[in-house]
Amino acid sequence: MKTYVALLRGINVSGQKKIKMADLTEALEKLGLFSVTTYIQSGNVIFQSEQNDVQFLSDLISKGIQQRFGFDVPVLVITPETLATIYQKNPFFDRLNKEEIETKKMYFTLLSTPPDEELVKELRSGFNGEEEFVITKNVVYLYVTAGYGKTKLNNNFFEKKLKSVATTRNLKTVIKLLDLSGLNL
Repeated sequence: MKTYVALLRGINVSGQKKIKMADLTEALEKLGLFSVTTYIQSGNVIFQSEQNDVQFLSDLISKGIQQRFGFDVPVLVITPETLATIYQKNPFFDRLNKEEIETKKMYFTLLSTPPDEELVKELRSGFNGEEEFVITKNVVYLYVTAGYGKTKLNNNFFEKKLKSVATTRNLKTVIKLLDLSGLNL
């Protein structure tokens, strides 16, 4: 059995795509996933599976949600080790250690596919706001000075600009998911 983290995009946001976590857990168990645990209502799931293909698991969960709840939900499945690497490579941690920035303003936008380098260059050259971001092959590390609710650098922005499905989590959620998956940093 291997442990995985599933990040569902856009459930229980502003009354849209409502799924109770107990119903989600039941649906995922019926798909053959084990030890299913959810964290808060925004689509964070820890589970175990004998399957080794994260894309297969992403598709399985997405199709299962479509069949059970009647709407499309993009799902990104990664290993806890991948999430730990993403966490550890956050380029804003240097400044956090020097108390120049606040943890509650740090976000991770995970991308389903690596963005085209030309799109990344175009986005960087056309942006001159107060917020800061660093784009890697699978993550946009984000620091939003006014808070995530007020920034234009949200999921929709990055999906549109980078042409990749994205889902965003704050630092606290990433740490909790690592803890729930058995990785203590």
